[in-house]
Amino acid sequence: MNIIFLLTLAYLLGSIPTAVWVSKRVYGLDIRDHGSGNAGATNTFRVLGKKAGIWVMIVDMLKGFAAVKLCYLSAHPIHSEAMVNLQVGLGLAAVVGHIFPIWAGFRGGKGIATLFGMILAIQYYVAFSLVGVFLAMLFLTNYVSLSSIAASVAFPVLILFIFKDKAPEISYKLFAIATACMVVLTHHKNISRLLAGNESKVKLIKRNK
Repeated sequence: MNIIFLLTLAYLLGSIPTAVWVSKRVYGLDIRDHGSGNAGATNTFRVLGKKAGIWVMIVDMLKGFAAVKLCYLSAHPIHSEAMVNLQVGLGLAAVVGHIFPIWAGFRGGKGIATLFGMILAIQYYVAFSLVGVFLAMLFLTNYVSLSSIAASVAFPVLILFIFKDKAPEISYKLFAIATACMVVLTHHKNISRLLAGNESKVKLIKRNK
C-alpha cells in the first residue's frame, strides 16, 4: 500500500501543469491553443519566450527529480536493484502525470524535462552527459525538438555502452531504451516538420558572426 501511495503521489507531482498555469495566470492564454499545442517547455519557449520557457523547464525538471526522491519515504528499507526499480517507477509515474495531467484535463506535454529530472535524480553524471548532447545539437541546429530527440537516443547508448558498469539493473536499461522510443514516437509531428523544413527554431544560443 505504501508503494501505491508513493506512485500516486509521484503521478500527482508530475500532473502539475506548469506551462498551462504560467500561460493562463501570467499571460492570459492557454499555451495549448498556440504554437504546437503542446503544454511543455519547448512550446513555452516558442510562444512566450525565454523567461517563461526557462521557468517552465526548471519546474518540470524538479517534478521528475522530486518524484524519484519519494523513494526515501518507503516504509520498508530498499537497497540496490529494488531501489532502482522503485525510482524508475516513481519517475515514470511523474512523466505519465506530465503527459496526462489530472489538473489540466489530461492534456499535457511530452515529458522531456520531467524525464531529465528523473535521470538527474538517479544518475547525475548521465544527466549531465545528456545535457552536453542536447546543447551541442541545439548549438548546431537551433531545433529544440531535434536536440531532445538526440539526447533521448543518446540515453540508452550511454547506459548500455559508456556507463554500463554503473547501471547493471535490467529495469533501468529497458527504461533507457523505452525512453528513446517514446520520445521519438511523441515527436513524430516534429520529425515530419523537420523533414519538410517547417520546424520552428528557438535561438537560445547565439553564435557570434
